[in-house]
Amino acid sequence: MNILHICANPKPTDESVSKQMAAAFFTKLAEMNVDYELMNVDLYQEPPPFVSYDEYRGFWFPVFIGGYQATDEELSAMTYAKEQGELFNQADVLVLTTPMWNYSIPAILKAWMDQVISPDITFKMEKNGPKPLHSIKQIVVLAASGGVYKEEDPRDCLTTQIREAFSFIGIDNIATAWADGQNPLFFEDGVIRKSYAIESAQDLAEEVADLI
Repeated sequence: MNILHICANPKPTDESVSKQMAAAFFTKLAEMNVDYELMNVDLYQEPPPFVSYDEYRGFWFPVFIGGYQATDEELSAMTYAKEQGELFNQADVLVLTTPMWNYSIPAILKAWMDQVISPDITFKMEKNGPKPLHSIKQIVVLAASGGVYKEEDPRDCLTTQIREAFSFIGIDNIATAWADGQNPLFFEDGVIRKSYAIESAQDLAEEVADLI
């Protein structure tokens, strides 16, 4: 099994609850002697570019215009997406480690998603819709937030963004472990909430192990 881990948190692990959840997740896999290859991408070490007009043309004009050939400039602009898309397509499981910022994912994670979810990278656009080119069986989201959000809370754009974007390319098996209430100014039980979230991350590791 191949696991692609995308980390979108700039903090060191001792200050990052989502990274601590990721550590618990992978430790649990190790304890169960799960045989897997890990591909780890720290977005703050390998930052994705924003989609440029050259990149947009390179990916989408061949979809809209039969026989269109990308220019050298367009091919160059597509380099990061192709490299990350190759990692994505090799993976069976995608793990996203992320905080919630301003009710959604960090911009750096959205930029990565905009690169990877591109035609002829992770999907092929056909007349009846996108056809997946990947083998992702499950996405695991390890998230942390200062606030507390009820299920289907309209302020929660984090899980909505991830769910809808990846559903477009045929991934509907998305599981989340969430450490909410981590702002000590408003919540006194943040440590307890974190411990529950770490347990949830470990439970998700067991689910992933069952995919083998």
